[in-house]
Amino acid sequence: MVFVMFCRRNLGHFSQLGNFVDEYRGGSIYFSSMHDSTQRRILKALLIPLKPIARALLRAGIGHREFAEVSKAAFVEVASKDYGIRGRPTNISRVAVMTGLTRKEVKRIRDNSKSGEIATVAKSTPMSSILHRWYTDSQYLTSGGKPKELAFEGDELSFTSLVRKYGGDIPPGAMRTELVRIDAIEETSEGRLRVLKRNVSNLEVNDRIINGLENQLYPAALALAHNTANDDLEARWVQRSVTTKYVRDTDITRVRRISADRLTEFSTTIDDFFAAYETLYDEEETGESTKAVGVGLFYFEEDKGETDIFP
Repeated sequence: MVFVMFCRRNLGHFSQLGNFVDEYRGGSIYFSSMHDSTQRRILKALLIPLKPIARALLRAGIGHREFAEVSKAAFVEVASKDYGIRGRPTNISRVAVMTGLTRKEVKRIRDNSKSGEIATVAKSTPMSSILHRWYTDSQYLTSGGKPKELAFEGDELSFTSLVRKYGGDIPPGAMRTELVRIDAIEETSEGRLRVLKRNVSNLEVNDRIINGLENQLYPAALALAHNTANDDLEARWVQRSVTTKYVRDTDITRVRRISADRLTEFSTTIDDFFAAYETLYDEEETGESTKAVGVGLFYFEEDKGETDIFP
């Protein structure tokens, strides 16, 4: 399946797009009671993209607490900037009404933002806490300051005691399974547990997640927000997709390859167009303001039964 997102302003029309994609039609968002059927439909639709996002975040060791805190910060920032009166930020009470957060939470998030903190996470994930304490609690360190190898249970200073002390209500067996899964611990030949790293981060995976969020998901979300705020069809940005659910398993490798070739060819064409445009003007000479413009191309596959949004 392929998703093509094109954000533009007065860049002309590429007629060949119409030969293989259908235009996305957006609509206005209306605020109403949480019991409103439209809002329920929007929230149900939101759950669909949140599932793969949750998969990516869990691979990076980011849990619901961190995600919820960042989500609060996003709502507070948008409500503060987009709904102010006469150019001033929206007051705390109005932000609280719009977002459903308490006035105290809104103030805390705003204060954190002013101090340069995007969001302050109240508590790390249980896995992060266990690894951190294994490296810092003197009871679980050798005389040389290294983390001890721990029996799963039995003696006073076991993996089970560590989890019960710092892991909340997480069962030790479940914690061991997850830490082994992310290659944070391993079992020695003697049956003891050895810690391999002090955090759940995987730099290579994290870099891919950051790149995807910033350079792919963010532009797609920008187009969605813009199109739902404009009733004028001419003012909307092109947002297109083409999908099928009838690719046979034996053909999937070929479909991936052909899709990659076509998308690479298309993106190269757009990149050449942008490069040519950049040679026409010099921002320092004209003094005119500029906008960032981008085109996003996305190939994806969906497991059978994941959603029912593709006919």
